[in-house]
Amino acid sequence: RPRHLSQRHGSPVRCLRSRCHPSGGHSENPQWALVEPVIAAWKAAHRSVSGHQGRYEMREIVNALLYQGRTGCQWDLLPHDLPPRGAVMYYFTKWRDDGTDQTIHDLLRWQVRERTRRKADPSLVVLDTQSVHAAAGVPAESTGCDAAKKVPGRKRGLAVDVLGLVIAVVVLAASVHDNAAGIALLDKVAADTDTVQKALVDQGFKNAVVAHGQTVGIEVEIVERNPGQTGFVPIPKRWIVERAYGILMLHRRLVRDYEHLPRSSESRVYWAMTAVILRRLTGATAAAWCSA
Repeated sequence: RPRHLSQRHGSPVRCLRSRCHPSGGHSENPQWALVEPVIAAWKAAHRSVSGHQGRYEMREIVNALLYQGRTGCQWDLLPHDLPPRGAVMYYFTKWRDDGTDQTIHDLLRWQVRERTRRKADPSLVVLDTQSVHAAAGVPAESTGCDAAKKVPGRKRGLAVDVLGLVIAVVVLAASVHDNAAGIALLDKVAADTDTVQKALVDQGFKNAVVAHGQTVGIEVEIVERNPGQTGFVPIPKRWIVERAYGILMLHRRLVRDYEHLPRSSESRVYWAMTAVILRRLTGATAAAWCSA
């Protein structure tokens, strides 16, 4: 069990909305059945002093987060049949700060890997970065300009396994060099799991990342492009992280960075991948909030 979950919610989980079945039974809501145990454990550990259970169903809070991530809508433009902005934002920040968002994601990721007869955590990861524009309201002190890609905003770094599942994510100013993003990713990977032995990176990462990998016990290999090839040529295993970025771009909240805090941006990635994994585990082909 990864060390970053050792002090978190207990058992692994087995979202969400079905307007055809408002009763909320797990048989009609297989995605929610996968998430509910962690949320229930969180609620049990954060009881109100007055004993109040809350005005809104937790399933609807999660629905709102997944809806906003997929559609990219503003807080004030959440549909009226979802909980109001204040309630959704309260749980988003609470789960962001105590790591519940990553707990849910990682428990589901384990299930996907075990379903493919792999160990819960990988031995190899692939690292890469992506620069995205920041919205007008994002604080200037947490943004910058990527000089190579000419993108003003933030830099998103991912470490994924061979299935394209996220192992670690960091969000930095776009002006930060890939080396710093790679080092931060290696630190996160090493802190969250002790099974990773090797990491593949592209030529944007330099020897500093390779040297840092040795200090945390991870062999870093720089995979270079064949200079004789022209056009788009997928590099074995390296292309998996590019596919992961493509999947994330289907979630409009991630096309541009709207979050004031980089940690909120990281949380958005976890929620987006949670939605992807939920559909993969349940075989769903449409967004969970759509009616049949």
